[in-house]
Amino acid sequence: MKENKTLKNRKSNKPRIGITIGDYNGIGPEVIVKVLQDKRIANICTPVVYGSGKILTKYKRILNIEEFTYHQYNNNSYIHDQKINVVNCWNEIQELDPGKVTPEAGNCAYLSIEKASEDLKSEVIDAVVTAPINKANIQSEKFQYAGHTEYYNENFAKGRETLMTLCSGDLRVGVVTGHIPIKDVSAAITKEKVTAKLEVMIESLKKDFGITKPKVAVMGLNPHAGEEGLLGDEEINIIGPVVKEFKKRGNLVFGPFPADGFFGTFSFKNYDGILCMYHDQGLIPFKLHAFENGVNYTAGLDIVRTSPDHGTAYNIAGKGIADETSFREALMQAVDIVKVRNNEVKNMIRPNAKQLLQDRKDNIKNQRLVIESSSQGEEFDLSELEAGERKEAQVTKQQKMLENKAKNQQNPKFRGGGPRGNNKKEHWKSRKGDFNRNEGNNPPNQPENNS
Repeated sequence: MKENKTLKNRKSNKPRIGITIGDYNGIGPEVIVKVLQDKRIANICTPVVYGSGKILTKYKRILNIEEFTYHQYNNNSYIHDQKINVVNCWNEIQELDPGKVTPEAGNCAYLSIEKASEDLKSEVIDAVVTAPINKANIQSEKFQYAGHTEYYNENFAKGRETLMTLCSGDLRVGVVTGHIPIKDVSAAITKEKVTAKLEVMIESLKKDFGITKPKVAVMGLNPHAGEEGLLGDEEINIIGPVVKEFKKRGNLVFGPFPADGFFGTFSFKNYDGILCMYHDQGLIPFKLHAFENGVNYTAGLDIVRTSPDHGTAYNIAGKGIADETSFREALMQAVDIVKVRNNEVKNMIRPNAKQLLQDRKDNIKNQRLVIESSSQGEEFDLSELEAGERKEAQVTKQQKMLENKAKNQQNPKFRGGGPRGNNKKEHWKSRKGDFNRNEGNNPPNQPENNS
């Protein structure tokens, strides 16, 4: 077996992140160049782009970027851990034709994916970020998959269940049924399927996102979650029993919820993960809330694979106006997942806010922190932390009451809680005219006349 020089000569602990170029006539190369031109990227990871240095150079000119240098990497050289590395996956000179669907671009997209997969298996790189492909023009005898997700499932899942997950900060949405026709969704929803997907989500939240006790919401399939069987019985016979079983195991799993109300009321903010039943049930609300910075992550794989949450966008390709935010987020997410898997949670670029909050709450509980008041000890109020407050509670209830009392005493009109005796009578007499002029509205704190 040939010695792997790349592994033997790794000189940095930074994650090596492979980047497949996608369809080079789409916006993939543009967003790659835009993100990698930021020199700070090389401080957090070592990028390895699988595609063509010439394609990247052409986009450097299109975007009028002066400084964009890279190190050419091949099987006979080393990966430079302080630079952008580029692997040429084809020798032919390809004509760049932004916005056009060509078989050549589809074939090169496949070659990029294949070479990156080889290096993933050899542990040359630690993760891969896939730029968008055209699912039609990439099809060939060697690539017969509905998309990236299905390809990586077959090559890196070893027969295990995986889960397409959309991520943006603390919002993580997975789908039970992925790329299948809507007419086939109901038949695909089984206890076994929902159980398997839920297990993958819970395990991934722990292993990939560092959440020790994940809280998961499960959506119903039918409108209004079936309306107790009136609009469908999948919630009663399939989804509900699965949720109950997971609760018995000690998991924080809740549902099934009606998806429209759940997302419409922003209830997702209370959960670490949301499991939806089908593609559009999860992706439509996700993209409404996080279109520009959403990340697609395949949970359950042996390797780490992320991608931006957008397609090739041929209509704007080559114009220099593509938004690179989602691609940057996909790169950062890949770095953080690698760090979590390597037990480097404290070194995450973007730590999980909810988990940090939970860790702080647990620490407070363990220390039994007590705030001493003038009369007696008062236990620390965790509700302020749950609301996102970061300052310690320093004012006791007794002190607040004293402050309010002092404010009232400063206002003669309300001294003693309101008008008394004859003053009270005169007070309401003076207000009577105001009420009469108020077009029949009731006085403050008085009930309406509903007769």
